[in-house]
Amino acid sequence: MTEALSSVPPTPLLERADASRTAMDRFLASVERRALAIALSLLRDREDALDAVQDAMLRLVRSYGHKPEAERPPLFYRILNNRIHDGFRHAKRRGRLFGWIGTMAVDDGARLEDPWEQIPDPAPDNPPEHLERERRLHALQDAVRALPRRQREAFILRCWEGLSTEETAHAMGCSQGSVKTHYFRALHALRQELEGFQP
Repeated sequence: MTEALSSVPPTPLLERADASRTAMDRFLASVERRALAIALSLLRDREDALDAVQDAMLRLVRSYGHKPEAERPPLFYRILNNRIHDGFRHAKRRGRLFGWIGTMAVDDGARLEDPWEQIPDPAPDNPPEHLERERRLHALQDAVRALPRRQREAFILRCWEGLSTEETAHAMGCSQGSVKTHYFRALHALRQELEGFQP
């Protein structure tokens, strides 16, 4: 019976479904690391960030897998953004419920993996230059983390992810004018904060 089924030529519908699945797999692979970096920078907890990215990917596949490829980036980042906000609400609710007990997490001294440290350095190892790059990178990370949430989201999506103003507005669930305002304020704040690092 299986030999008979395997000899049946694929129909155009099956070929389109396979092509769509392959395109979705490529898209998810292309955004996986960046999405994790975004979620980790906003949630500041590796497990929560991994959950948020996984949930966003599943929701995109299940609910929006039929959408054209061009619509996937803003849809995905909108879903991820919503999932991150759900994480904030959950943490706030958990803090209200269990705050009087104290922290629920056990600090075993384990260090979380930093996605920035996993990026290979193409330059030869020169200790003073390496130290200066590390200092600048940490200053940038700290400055981005210190931004208000909406400014941080606009900066990450526009600058690091390279989304257009329209795509960022769709992902953040606000108007293009709001994106421009948040992005401008983020850039202004980062320039002031990192003024001492300019060459």
